[in-house]
Amino acid sequence: MSAISRFLDELQLDDCNDEQPLPSLSFPPIVALLPELRRRLVADPGLPAERVGRLFRAADPHWLLDSGQEAAAEAYVSLVRALIGRAARVPRDGAAVVAALRDLLAKLQAAGPADRHARALTLAVAPHVCVFAITHAQADASTSPMWTPAYGGLPSQLLAAGGWRDSTHMLTGGGPEEQPGILEAVLDVLRPGLSREAWQRCEQVDSEAFLWTLLQVRRPFLAPRLSRLLGPALLLCDCHEAHRCMLGIRCLHHIVNNTAASELRALRQAEVMYEALFKRLHDSNADVVQLALACLLDLLAVLERPPSAEAAPPSGAAPRRHDDVLRLLLIRMEGEHKVALRRVYAQALPAYLQRMGVRACRHLARLSRVVPAYLEVSDAPDELSRMSALEALQQMLTAAWPRLACSVSVWLACLLRLLVDMWSEPRPRPDVARRLSRQATRCLALLDATDRHRLQLALEQVDASCCAPEVPKGKFASSVGRFLVCVAAALTFGRRPTNSRVTTLSAARKSRRKMAAKR
Repeated sequence: MSAISRFLDELQLDDCNDEQPLPSLSFPPIVALLPELRRRLVADPGLPAERVGRLFRAADPHWLLDSGQEAAAEAYVSLVRALIGRAARVPRDGAAVVAALRDLLAKLQAAGPADRHARALTLAVAPHVCVFAITHAQADASTSPMWTPAYGGLPSQLLAAGGWRDSTHMLTGGGPEEQPGILEAVLDVLRPGLSREAWQRCEQVDSEAFLWTLLQVRRPFLAPRLSRLLGPALLLCDCHEAHRCMLGIRCLHHIVNNTAASELRALRQAEVMYEALFKRLHDSNADVVQLALACLLDLLAVLERPPSAEAAPPSGAAPRRHDDVLRLLLIRMEGEHKVALRRVYAQALPAYLQRMGVRACRHLARLSRVVPAYLEVSDAPDELSRMSALEALQQMLTAAWPRLACSVSVWLACLLRLLVDMWSEPRPRPDVARRLSRQATRCLALLDATDRHRLQLALEQVDASCCAPEVPKGKFASSVGRFLVCVAAALTFGRRPTNSRVTTLSAARKSRRKMAAKR
């Protein structure tokens, strides 16, 4: 090894010409040179990493890719790992490491797909280069700003060296020539950083890289590799750190959307995913809960038939997972006071009620407490909770209207209070007020249909008792007046599809005159 070391010391790479390759007649075999070069990169932080790139760039391709040496692939993999480790230990050498990797990939690309040895070397080093590239794809605290721009050309150079169309083709393979993919090798590289022990030892892990890798794999390539992908995803989902937990939920959601339902149910894998996601509903982080609710909605369709698809539920049927999720959602909504979580719960409720259909009647008692409570409390300036509560009320009136016919006056009072609050000070933005008015009038039209079009009689009974005590009576009168104009117009239009403007305005004026005479 002393002769190889002396050769590297005497080799002049600083003044070499890139257009004329270095003569390789007196060079030692490449498999003998690479281990010494790797040893120096690891042991000597002062060794310039640029010298490796110059060697790759200026060396003769036939010597650099010596097809007669079977151990070349292992030697190149060791050198590439040493270069990547150098970039992690010495951030200022990151740009030089990226340049060296690009020079090596350019040599492999120039050899062409016909060179079987070059192809084997490409498949050997590609997983390590791929993980290195996607790990540093986003500029964060671990990425040195000095070499972030130099990273940009590495993924494209990797795809060009392997002859892959895109990242999905690179990972899964296939195509007319049945090219092999590198997904299994990439997972092997990522596996040491996806354990709990690795999270406790260091801060920089490969969670982001695993998420990126999984998102590139879609139908029908994901199902055969589900056993290797599901474990790390569940481990991330169970992490106590919010960031990693969100990554895990996104991984699980991608698996649900890109795997056949029969594959997920085969080995009870869907049930394991359900248990992991159901526990996340008790989390106090709004982003985690939002992702978990969205993923559970799709996963429940895999586990069991949607309740809304059933013609009529059998009497005394046992509650199912849909009922369990909706029940827990309503329980969390009823006692929640944080604005962010209230918005997340309220935005998820309409989709679950639509999925439940008429079986939402099982939860009508809690819904009758939760929805009015969310209509009463403002979350200005966007009023997202109120908007979602109105959508939930529409779903209830559409699916379970016979059960709500006896409580029309209660829901009418809630809507009146909402509109009075909306027109009181401080008023919401005009666009928000228009959306709230539109949603409220839709609910009123559904209430009118539920009550066999007798809602006008109930509106004539409206007085100042519907308003909060702190609102002045004059302000209440003007607010209700404007509200009744909208209500009368909406109800008249709903019963008379002729869209007669004269009839609509006359009904509105009549309602206002009755209100004024009563006062």
